[in-house]
Amino acid sequence: MNWILKTCLLATLYAAAVTAQPRPPKPPAPEPAPEAGPVPGLAAPATDIDRFELDRITDEARRIAADVKATVSVEVMNQVREQVEAVREKARTFGLIAQNFDKDFKFDWKPGGREDNLYREGTRLLDERKWERAADVFSNIVSRGGPRSDGALYWKAYALHKLGRRPDAQAALADLAKSYPASGWLNDSKALSVEISQASGQPVSPESQDDDELKLIALNGLVNSDPERAVPLIEKLLMGSHSPKMKERALFVLAQSGSAKGRETLTQIARGKSNPDLQLKALRYLGTAMRSKESRQVLAEIYSSAASVEVKREILRGFVANGDRERLVNAARTEASPELRRDAIRLMGETRAYVELWQMYQGAAPDIRQEILRAMAGGDNSDKLLEILKTEKDSKLRLEALRALQRRDAAKSGEAIAAIYPGEADAEVKKEILRTIGRQNNAKILVDLARKEADPALKREAVQNLSRMKSKEATDFLLEVLNK
Repeated sequence: MNWILKTCLLATLYAAAVTAQPRPPKPPAPEPAPEAGPVPGLAAPATDIDRFELDRITDEARRIAADVKATVSVEVMNQVREQVEAVREKARTFGLIAQNFDKDFKFDWKPGGREDNLYREGTRLLDERKWERAADVFSNIVSRGGPRSDGALYWKAYALHKLGRRPDAQAALADLAKSYPASGWLNDSKALSVEISQASGQPVSPESQDDDELKLIALNGLVNSDPERAVPLIEKLLMGSHSPKMKERALFVLAQSGSAKGRETLTQIARGKSNPDLQLKALRYLGTAMRSKESRQVLAEIYSSAASVEVKREILRGFVANGDRERLVNAARTEASPELRRDAIRLMGETRAYVELWQMYQGAAPDIRQEILRAMAGGDNSDKLLEILKTEKDSKLRLEALRALQRRDAAKSGEAIAAIYPGEADAEVKKEILRTIGRQNNAKILVDLARKEADPALKREAVQNLSRMKSKEATDFLLEVLNK
């Protein structure tokens, strides 16, 4: 046993003893010596009090250092280091982004990133009728050339129209038609352009407000009393130039109407008849508010023909909400996009489709297998995960299986995991096994493994985990190590 390990053990035992027993009282301080005047040119000599205080402070510092070594494990320190490195990596990434921004501030936006946050901020400002600030936010999005630029151009024109800046609004709509000839916002753009043209020559105050709330209350009441008359009015509202909040609420009223006409209109919007924002909302309502065999069929048809990742992702969620496990599993098996396939696998884990996940695992690529193991972590899959630990050749996958076992099944899989330890060849996997048993607080198994372990690094890992346990078996073994 090397001196580093013995030092750590001594520190651990000492810290435990200090915690368990009261400290002795401090010795009385000696009487101060009579003061003597300083000798010119010489420093004043240290008194007994100085020496006592220095010794006391030194001992206290040593004790604190020993306590820190005893309580802060190597694993915790490694986790801290990993987090620090992650922060440093992010800082380096942001530094590179800042250095590589061109004059137009163009950037390759990713779904769920800053562009989506800006877009949500812009629509919130529209709902609050803060037109000028909204126009600035959407101009910012447009200047970056991301995937939501066409929608941002439309809402920029909408905000400019509300400000009374009609030529600028028409210019933004013209830019939308020219730059994005296949955009899903073109129909809304045409309707807004007509409204702007009709309003030309009339004074408009930026503070003027339509009572959207009153209209929605009236529509909601009409839906309850006469759905067939209400639906055409809602359709007209959805196709007109209204705020995002107004259109979203109107769509919700339509989804709750329960009428055949309302379902037909919602389906058309879900198929892309309206703008992309409303299409996603309509897909969500098909999955949640209108759960039926017909809705499941419509979602499947749209999924098979859709090109948009966001549309397909929303439909996958709709499969879950509709209880359509068969189509969700089929998407996980056949989807060409790795991103969407991973989404489908994660959703399979949420719906507890563990039998299908295990079937998929057999012939999947390593990266997909890793995602499957993460999805299986939420259920009682200890038998399958232990089988992977025994038979899987890829050490990364064995580690993933071990982590999955830790999350839900650790308490009843300790002995089975320990049985795998002697035959495991990968040192990292063996360390993870020791940590797993340590987290289970199963000192007996860990002591048995530590006694048989010949590798110094692995033995240190076992002892480090035992040093954090408050059990007789762990303490006895630590004393045994010290007495060797």
